[in-house]
Amino acid sequence: MNGLLSGRPRSRRPEPISKLFTKLGIDPLWDSHTNIDLSLFYNDNISQELKMDEDYINYKSGKGFAFLHYPFVLRPHVKSVGLQFDNRINMNRSVNPFLLLMSGEYPYLKLVVKRNNLVEDALTHLEMVAEEEPQQLQRQLYVEFEGEEGVDEGGVSKEFFQLIIAELFNPNYGMFVDIEDTRMLWFNPESFEVDHNYKLIGMLLGLAVYNNIILDIRFPTVLYQKLMGEQPDIRDLILSHPLLGSSLQQLLDYPDDDVEDVFMLDFIASTTGLFGETITHHLVEGGDEIPVTSENKHDFVSKYVDYVLNTSISKQFDQFKKGFDMVASHSPLKSWFRPEELEKLIVGTPDLDFKRSSLWLDTTTVTRQTQMLSNGSGR
Repeated sequence: MNGLLSGRPRSRRPEPISKLFTKLGIDPLWDSHTNIDLSLFYNDNISQELKMDEDYINYKSGKGFAFLHYPFVLRPHVKSVGLQFDNRINMNRSVNPFLLLMSGEYPYLKLVVKRNNLVEDALTHLEMVAEEEPQQLQRQLYVEFEGEEGVDEGGVSKEFFQLIIAELFNPNYGMFVDIEDTRMLWFNPESFEVDHNYKLIGMLLGLAVYNNIILDIRFPTVLYQKLMGEQPDIRDLILSHPLLGSSLQQLLDYPDDDVEDVFMLDFIASTTGLFGETITHHLVEGGDEIPVTSENKHDFVSKYVDYVLNTSISKQFDQFKKGFDMVASHSPLKSWFRPEELEKLIVGTPDLDFKRSSLWLDTTTVTRQTQMLSNGSGR
């Protein structure tokens, strides 16, 4: 399987990259297909002893060494604390103290919704915020259910996420389909739902990261790779759609020249529609009249993978990514985390959940460091 497809394009980043990684010819954040297990570079001593307040100040100000410039040595739960610093500091800077005093401007992202109209209320408010003051999307979320008393100290926000995710992922919406052999979810290429709902889900994923909320969703890792700008290939299809991906890999591995007679394939892809019907798509013009041979099988597999993971769901995924980027585009999220680490931030792991709670920032520390940056320590 190695060597069949070209490597992924690498993204330029302002942070310095270790000479070791440069010598090895890999990017520690973006090369998901390297044969090296990048988790081996986690340093538990650094992750356990690091004073994130000091490290973040050095990272932001450029005055001194910061491990956040070398995020591959830090475990995800440690970097998530850095994200919370970034969140709180952005929130502090975006609020004018005078206006806060005179007009009661709210220093959080306040969301008031009705229980019986969750999707429409959330979408309307968040789209308005994204258009008028997008920086508010990185503030801490504060949720109120209309007509109900109570202060959101975290529990109300968690309930909001649980309810709206359950509604948006309801099979009756038809926005996502189960991948039969993994029971994970994938975009429904035949969905009738409006684009805005996909954008809302993307925004919710971003908000969950910045509010330390774990979501009960089941997406394959390739979705997070796409969110981070990576181009998927056959290896990702094998993991996300094992039966289909393995079948295509068998075609690639077949050593003889009688591919056309043995596999009897043409340049078409098949998907299942909303009502269980088979839908065919021509991978090239006149694909139903072009047989797959030993000479063109690599081209066939490449086009098939691109259709399943990109082309067939482009309308849905583009809106989904647009919503996510509305929250994450101006943050260090994509510089600090690899796709599989982003996945852990959103869906959680037992180890990550425990350590996130034990390393959570207290208000005094955040306020003190926020004042330091606001007074000129940061850029």
